[in-house]
Amino acid sequence: MTETKLGRAHLIAGGFPPGSLAGHDHDYARLRLLGLLAERDISASVANDFADVEKWLPVSRLLITYVAGPYPDAAQSRAIESWLKSGGHWLGLHGTSGGRAERVEGLRSRRTVKTEHHALLGSRFLTHPPICKIRVDVKATDSPLTRGLGTSFEVEDEPYFIELQDPGSTRILLTADYGPSNVPPTVGPLYGSDTSLQPDGRTRVIGYTREVGKGGVTYFALGHCHNPVIRAGRTPDPADTTPLTFRGSWESDAFIVLLRNAIAGSLAG
Repeated sequence: MTETKLGRAHLIAGGFPPGSLAGHDHDYARLRLLGLLAERDISASVANDFADVEKWLPVSRLLITYVAGPYPDAAQSRAIESWLKSGGHWLGLHGTSGGRAERVEGLRSRRTVKTEHHALLGSRFLTHPPICKIRVDVKATDSPLTRGLGTSFEVEDEPYFIELQDPGSTRILLTADYGPSNVPPTVGPLYGSDTSLQPDGRTRVIGYTREVGKGGVTYFALGHCHNPVIRAGRTPDPADTTPLTFRGSWESDAFIVLLRNAIAGSLAG
């Protein structure tokens, strides 16, 4: 492993189609993540999608993704998997668990199509109700990734429903109980059943880690942010009282601690 690789990250932040905001303030998230890397003097390359990821992986130790739409295709997923097995670390955030969506007859909502990258990441995004306050429960209080968080914390964010792809190889870090009023009626018609629901019948996973060879994946579902330009492009919804500029979990000390811990852990080994 070269000295360059030990101190380097590749950050992908962007929407689809290319140049689209896709409902998120990628510039804000990108700058915050670059700032966290700069705190540790970690140099970084930046991209808007996975088009040239194979070029940057060999010289990087850490891959960070904050995307809304872009996802690695089969060949790119194989390249990431090989890199992970050799010791790379992938920190996936928020919409990274999404990807290509397909129309479902009779429904306005779209269904996330399961692809190779979901198996590698370890989860698939299903849906989310409107932004709300969330109590996040820390399930792995002994993990270096949750150091300093205590047993729970509160954020305001999109309550993600994600389907774990291989629970047996997954260490759950964070869960949340959104309550019955925040279960979208479309989740069943879209997917057949609510496969994000855990065996206790209440909680859903919103943070986890999993080993892949000598490396691994960490994923946090938190991190939605938008700005007035994004909000202006939406169809007005009288029930939506979210401010025009929304930073959500990014304004939470606990979320920043999570990110710092994940960055430090990824570059420690």
